Formats: sequence, structure tokens, C-alpha cells
Amino acid sequence: MKILSCTQVCVKYESTLALKDCSFELDAGNFLGVFGENGSGKSTLLKSIAGLIKPNSGSIEFHGIKKNDIGYMAQQTRVQKDFPASVHEVVLSGTLCRHSRFYFYSKNDKKQADKNLELLGIEQLKRKSIQELSGGQRQRVLLARMLCAEAKLLLLDEPMTGLDAASSKQMCSILKDINSNGATIIMVSHDVEGTSGFCDRVLHLGVSNARTT
Repeated sequence: MKILSCTQVCVKYESTLALKDCSFELDAGNFLGVFGENGSGKSTLLKSIAGLIKPNSGSIEFHGIKKNDIGYMAQQTRVQKDFPASVHEVVLSGTLCRHSRFYFYSKNDKKQADKNLELLGIEQLKRKSIQELSGGQRQRVLLARMLCAEAKLLLLDEPMTGLDAASSKQMCSILKDINSNGATIIMVSHDVEGTSGFCDRVLHLGVSNARTT
């Protein structure tokens, strides 16, 4: 079943064309890897799908999912690294999008947070401050938070940034397991050789065009 359609999407930043005529369709349950050289518009594409950027032309259509069903994990930022909270607090906060504005965490919310901490192999970091973590550990925390939001479509921008080869492979394996359990994933990566084998579809972005395989 089709979950996403992008048709001739173009995005400009002032006079700079960041993404040109990008077209593809995605079925529910796909794991799409997005690759391309710097400046080809990989991050711009994810931001457009996430609704953070409005395309100048073309269309992005969702089928059977709502905005709250989309989880977006940006590249690591200074804000993420310096956020003053424990690992458990960060992961648990992912449940908030499913509730009203004023809400106390339920036992089920806490149970789900613990389950996702275990799934990502970071349950032993539960009480640590996110400021104390390595880059790879922070990426796992943010992914666990996204899973708590029960997103159906996961948009991941360079989730392996800062990881060594072994950790990158392990993260890809975790993502593949999450995908096998029903989540649809679009992942941007610069490491074609190391990550494309985990994807069932690949989107190649060039400076002037895009093609899927």
C-alpha cells in the first residue's frame, strides 16, 4: 500500500535551487536509503516531507497517515547535546505527542519508554544526563524517543553521524529490525557502501536530478 508520493518537488533557498524535480513513491513498510553528493538536497527532501519546508513547486502527498504519524530526526545539533535532561526523560517525552497539552505520564507510557530503551540497548543509561553521552548513544536516545511517539514513517537524517564502522553497522541492524516490525523508514546517509545493503529501495540524488532503484 502506497504511503507517500513526491512529484517533481523543487525547493529553493532564496535564489539557490536546493532540490530539483524529485519524484518517487514509497510503499508502507519500505526502507528507503537516500544518497547523493553534498548539495544534492538530501536534508532538504526530508525537511520537506516532515513539513518543515514548503516546496516551491511540485507536491508531497501522504496516503493513510497523518502529520502525527511522522517522526523526524535531524542531524545532531549543539542543542541536542546540551539539553539538560536524563535519558529516561528524553525518551519518555516522545509519548507527549499522543496526548493532550496537559498530561501526566501513565504507567503504560513509562513501560513503553523502558521497552524502547531496551530495544536500542541503552537501558543501562536510563539515569544518565544526555550531556554525558557519546554521539552514538545520543542517536539511540533520540531514536527511542521517536519510537515512543509511535510514528509510522521515520525520517532519519544521517543517523550514523559520528559513529565508527562497527557502531554504524549495529545501528543499521537496529533500524532494519524496527522496519521489519512495521515502520516505514527514509534514511539519509553519505555512506552508500556501508548502509545501502540494509535498504530495500535506494534514491540517488544528484545536483540536478533524482532517480530511484
